[in-house]
Amino acid sequence: MGDRGVAQPGSAPASGAGGRWFKSSRPDQFPCWQLGVVGAGDCPPPVAERAYAVGRAVATAGAVLVCGGLGGVMQAAARGAREAGGLTVGILPGPSHRDANPFVAITIVTDLGHARNAIVVRSSHAVIALPGEYGTLSEVALGLKMGIPVVGLGAWTDLEGVIPATAPEEAVARALEQAKRMHATPR
Repeated sequence: MGDRGVAQPGSAPASGAGGRWFKSSRPDQFPCWQLGVVGAGDCPPPVAERAYAVGRAVATAGAVLVCGGLGGVMQAAARGAREAGGLTVGILPGPSHRDANPFVAITIVTDLGHARNAIVVRSSHAVIALPGEYGTLSEVALGLKMGIPVVGLGAWTDLEGVIPATAPEEAVARALEQAKRMHATPR
């Protein structure tokens, strides 16, 4: 973490990071793989702990975490990623930046309600799905329909096409493996 907090030539502060410089802020080092993390907006502590571990693993892998930006799984995953030095993007369903959880670095306001789920999925090279309800199910279904890899961590593995994982690190590894299999590069 030697480069943290020091401006590098050609770098810029991360949006919403209070002027802090992320280690990956240099354009030549910017992590481009984007992994969506989806799940319940309100979840029990064991699910939140798994989401937090997924977020940490996403950041450790050098990927950007994309989520719906609210509470529950989204907040726990974003917290894990930010605490590990990662970049987080929250795609909000409502009309206000203020709705984002405090661990979202980049906020995208859509005012589209649940239709924003399509943006969360389409903005991801792969999706990691934790337990949730119909909103999460819609994201899983959209991913499968769009041909975006979906890794199920403790949920959704009974659906055809969902790749099962039993641990957060395994889920991230499988998501990245599938993303790289589909795309030679992130862009």
